[in-house]
Amino acid sequence: MSHPVIDADECIACGVCVDACPTGVLELEDVATVVDEESCVACAACQDACPAGAITEIVEE
Repeated sequence: MSHPVIDADECIACGVCVDACPTGVLELEDVATVVDEESCVACAACQDACPAGAITEIVEE
């Protein structure tokens, strides 16, 4: 299973990833975006949409 990891230092808190997420598991906070990893379907839409390149997919077995 994989899930996105957001680099808080790179995140510009623009909300583009939140809008791109088809399952609504992302939340925009003051600076970083937080992921509900248990509900994530690992579609990578957030990673593809992020203009800052702050999101990477981590694969866990």
